[in-house]
Amino acid sequence: MNGKKLLVFSDSHGYVKSLKAVFSWANERLPPNDTIRMVACLGDGLSDLRNAADATGFYCEWKLICGNNDYDFPGPDSAVLEFADHRFYMCHGHRHNLSAGVHALIASARHNNADTVLFGHTHVPFFKITDGITIINPGSVGSPRSRIGASFAVIECPEESQLKVDFYGIGDKGKIKKVKI
Repeated sequence: MNGKKLLVFSDSHGYVKSLKAVFSWANERLPPNDTIRMVACLGDGLSDLRNAADATGFYCEWKLICGNNDYDFPGPDSAVLEFADHRFYMCHGHRHNLSAGVHALIASARHNNADTVLFGHTHVPFFKITDGITIINPGSVGSPRSRIGASFAVIECPEESQLKVDFYGIGDKGKIKKVKI
């Protein structure tokens, strides 16, 4: 499979060390080395981005939304991202009654003519296709609540094909490895 890639992460919550590990890893995958073209940050850690980017020299196109803990950043808590012939509805998730399931996420995606939802907030990686909508939560790069620990996702968007989603864990020493959720 060969297509543009979108790096997706959420919820660093001040754990800049983990974010630096992700950015160092991603630096090796920027063009011309690989096809990571854009980063989607799903909130709760926007204040960590500049420090981690400056420390690692990781810069590329960003799409950012605010989470419920991004007090110093005026900005939207949801947005639509058009990337590689896909339309992504991005939200932090705190306004979507996630304890009741993914129904509100699907409704928001449909309302925004999106084929994919990217959300954070729960700190748990999630991937499901429901009612024709792909739903992805990358987990948390800083404060995980899952058995795989700190995590993020890379979405490959091949032309005229289904998305391919890979999840990655961040080890104690910043080692990045592909994981199954």
